[in-house]
Amino acid sequence: MKDWITCKLSDLGMIVGGATPSTKQIQNYENGNISWITPKDLSCFKDRYIDRGERNITELGLKSCSTRLIPKNSILFSSRAPIGYIAIANKELCTNQGFKSIVPNENIDYLFLYYLLKYNKSNIENIGSGTTFKEVSATVMKHFEVKIPKSKNEQRKIASILDLIDNKIELNNKINNNLEQQLCAIFKELFSEYIDSLTESSTTLGDLVTSIDNRGKTPPLSSEPTNYPIIDVRALSGTSRIVDYNNCTKYVLEETYNSWFRSGHPKPYDILISTVGSLAEMKIYLGNIGCIAQNVVGFRSKGISPLYIYQYLNYIKNDLVSYNIGSVQPSIKVTHIVKHPIYVPSEEKLNSFDIIARAMTEEIYSNSKEIEKLKLLRDTLLPKLMSGEIDVSDIEF
Repeated sequence: MKDWITCKLSDLGMIVGGATPSTKQIQNYENGNISWITPKDLSCFKDRYIDRGERNITELGLKSCSTRLIPKNSILFSSRAPIGYIAIANKELCTNQGFKSIVPNENIDYLFLYYLLKYNKSNIENIGSGTTFKEVSATVMKHFEVKIPKSKNEQRKIASILDLIDNKIELNNKINNNLEQQLCAIFKELFSEYIDSLTESSTTLGDLVTSIDNRGKTPPLSSEPTNYPIIDVRALSGTSRIVDYNNCTKYVLEETYNSWFRSGHPKPYDILISTVGSLAEMKIYLGNIGCIAQNVVGFRSKGISPLYIYQYLNYIKNDLVSYNIGSVQPSIKVTHIVKHPIYVPSEEKLNSFDIIARAMTEEIYSNSKEIEKLKLLRDTLLPKLMSGEIDVSDIEF
C-alpha cells in the first residue's frame, strides 16, 4: 500500500444534503423538469448512473427549500431509511434530505469514490445513530476516515477494473429488459384481442395448472446462508421473469428442506406468485434449489405452455390484485386465483408462442446466471482493490 494516504471524506469533496419542497404546494412539482432523487428511487435501482427519480421538482420547488443542485458525477449516498444506497449523478440534479452526497474534488476520481463508498458502506452504517431509525449526519460523513492511493491515475486503474465488470452487468440487464418488453409486445399482439373480449369461459386457470404451496408455520431457519434459500416476495420483485436469488435473505438446512418442504419443491418452469403484501408479484422458477415461502404459491402447468400461463397472468395482474381480501395486510386466496377464466388459443398459436418465449427465456436465464457470476467476481475484487491488497501500478489501461 505504498503511496496510499489516510484522509477524511471531506478532503475528497463537498458533502451536500438535500430537502423536500412542500407537497402542499402543487407548483413545487407540477410540470417540473429538475430531477429530484429520494432513497426510494434507489431501492430497486440496479444501475450506477441515475438521471431522474419518480418525481421532478420545479424552479419554485428548488428555491422553496434547502435542497441544492449538484453536478454530474457527484456521488449520492443515502444517509437514512436506509443508510447506504449509492448512485452516480448522470446529470445535474438534487435530492431530498435522505442523502449526504459528495461532490468530488479534483484530487479524487469520481468512479473510484463511488467504489470507495461501496467498500465502506457497512462501516459508515455502523456509526449511524438514532432511536426510530439510524441516520448518518453530515458531521459524521465529513470526518469518516478512508485510505486512498495518492495518485489519481492509480485510483482510475482500480476503478476501471470494477467498471469493466459493472458495464457488463448493466449491459446484460438492459438486454434482459429489452427481451422482457419484446415478449410482452408479442403476447399482446397475438392474444390481447381475445383476452380483452373474453366475457365468460368454461375454462379456468385451475383447469390448466396444479398449485403447490407451503401454508402453515415458518420452518426452522438456518443462522447462515445455505444452498436452500426461501423464495419469498422479495425474490419475486424486479423486472426480470427469473427468480432473483440475490434477494433471498432466509435459508434452511438440507434436512429441513427434505422434510418440511416435501410437497412444495418447485420444478423448472413453475410459476411463483406472491399472495400476501405485494400482491401478484410473479417469477418463473429455473435452476437453483429453493423453498416456497408461506406467502408464495407455485403453479405447475398441465399440458399447456407454462410460458403462456406466465405471460397471461402478467397480463391480467390487475385482475389478480383485485381479489384482495385483506383489511390490515393485502392478501389474495389461491382459490380465487384458480377460478379466474382464461382464454386458450389454438395449439398452433400456443406452440408458436412457446418456441419464441422459451428461446428468449433461456437467454434471459443465461444472462442472469452470468450477472450472478460477475457480481461475485466484483464483490470479491472490491475489498482487495480498495484496500491495496492487489497492486495495480503495473496495469496499463
